[in-house]
Amino acid sequence: MRIFGVILAGGEGRRMGGADKAFLPLAGRPLIAHVLDRLEPQVERVLISANGDPARFAGLDCPVLPDARPQGPLSGILAALLRAGEMGASHLVSTPVDTPFLPGDLVPQLMLAAEGSSGGLAHAADPTGDHPATALWPVALAPALSAFLEAGEAKVTRFAAAHQATRATFPDARAFLNLNRPEDLARAEAMLKGAE
Repeated sequence: MRIFGVILAGGEGRRMGGADKAFLPLAGRPLIAHVLDRLEPQVERVLISANGDPARFAGLDCPVLPDARPQGPLSGILAALLRAGEMGASHLVSTPVDTPFLPGDLVPQLMLAAEGSSGGLAHAADPTGDHPATALWPVALAPALSAFLEAGEAKVTRFAAAHQATRATFPDARAFLNLNRPEDLARAEAMLKGAE
């Protein structure tokens, strides 16, 4: 089993005033650096899903994949599944760029949960709810995902349900904290400083 990771950095950051979320500073480092620190030790290789100029990610030594047809996070996941498959991976773990507190056992827990899924798909959950964009995807799902997007569908939860995704439940409600708004970023700063 060869597992790659993909950081979904293609969002428009509307609730952050249109900022490129990947490069918002958190504790003096770009947000994507925090996510990379958490994900990279758990996978063989990390890919980045992002549109626009790929040169802005040049210092990270990760292949940058644009969406073939922008339809939200599933477009980025499809591009990563196709590239990971070409590179010999069997599975892909996806996570948004605005989740800097990913658990150190994310990948093993997703793998354990996927054993209970007929489709081999598992996503993260915590006491606050499901986090379907943080998930383990078999590379073999690429054709089904492509057909789903071609049919005009784009909801991660709908695709996950159609493929009997299972949940990997984590106890820490902060593990998948999404930094969608400036106040979320401020809260994350406080968490890192031990103020919360």
